[in-house]
Amino acid sequence: MSNANKVVIITGASQGIGAELVRGYRAKGWSVVANSRSIKPGTFGDDPQVLTLDGDVGDARTARKLVAATVEKFGHVDSLVNNAGIFIAKPFTDYTAEDFTKKIGVNVAGFFYVTQAVIARLLEQGQGGHVVSVTTSLVDQPISGVPSVLASLTKGGIDAATRGLAIEYASRGIRVNAVSPGIIQTPMHAPETHATLAGLHPLGRMGRIDEIVQAVLYLEDAGFVTGETLHVDGGQHAGHW
Repeated sequence: MSNANKVVIITGASQGIGAELVRGYRAKGWSVVANSRSIKPGTFGDDPQVLTLDGDVGDARTARKLVAATVEKFGHVDSLVNNAGIFIAKPFTDYTAEDFTKKIGVNVAGFFYVTQAVIARLLEQGQGGHVVSVTTSLVDQPISGVPSVLASLTKGGIDAATRGLAIEYASRGIRVNAVSPGIIQTPMHAPETHATLAGLHPLGRMGRIDEIVQAVLYLEDAGFVTGETLHVDGGQHAGHW
């Protein structure tokens, strides 16, 4: 199947990494279904090969709607990028029940419902496919001064599930991988914080959005790679520095 006939669902696609993933897949000739809680029609211009669909991925109904709309519009689905996620950095004892519910809803339920719905469709199609999720290197290497246990709890679960799903579905031709970023230079980080955040990586700089997109697209094309968590974190995962 040529890239012109391939279709990917991308969650958390309205801005930042997600929006650039949409553009990256389109540059490869893929059709894209772009989802976020509040994405608007026209976010990516009038491109007929991009379908925008709003909805909360933490709701199982959104997952079913995403797959149904993808099949209705493009006929099939080939890949899923689980990019939707939220990050709340607080001392552990300061987290609230609301913080916990939000993180579980987006990071865990969102991954679970959408991945389950997409894999079910891939199995029905019988042609294999690919799932890639965005996690965080804080799972492997916590940083003093960046209290983020809820990130480790939720994204760490996705990291482990990536390997479990890779083994469970390898014989059906479905690959499952993850990309584990360090701190990426996005609008959510004020410019006055960049120097401090750069120092949290051995390479001495923040990551760029395009470097995460490149990693996802590498895994998309890497047909002999499954169960892999690809760290794009300036060496953060490697140890203390």
